[in-house]
Amino acid sequence: MENNIQHSDIFAIALHHRFQWEEAQQSYVILFPEGMVKLHGGAGEILKRVDGKASVGDIVVALQAAFPDVEDIESDIVGMFDLAVGKAWLRKVN
Repeated sequence: MENNIQHSDIFAIALHHRFQWEEAQQSYVILFPEGMVKLHGGAGEILKRVDGKASVGDIVVALQAAFPDVEDIESDIVGMFDLAVGKAWLRKVN
């Protein structure tokens, strides 16, 4: 998968999608007309920071501060953005 995600990119949750905590699942989920995706651990931590204002770089910095012991967290974050864009869960706003 080719990575085209830049630190200056800003994303929002895609139209017709909703990101929320799902108590029954005990995890964050993305809801959309065709169904639901249950997000595990780090994916939810990343996407809960996607607000249409924070850049990918801002989110990387915030997560590095929140989880200082996680090695190579930046590549995990960028990889999640790449996956979420590829799945059309996110839309680019800038």
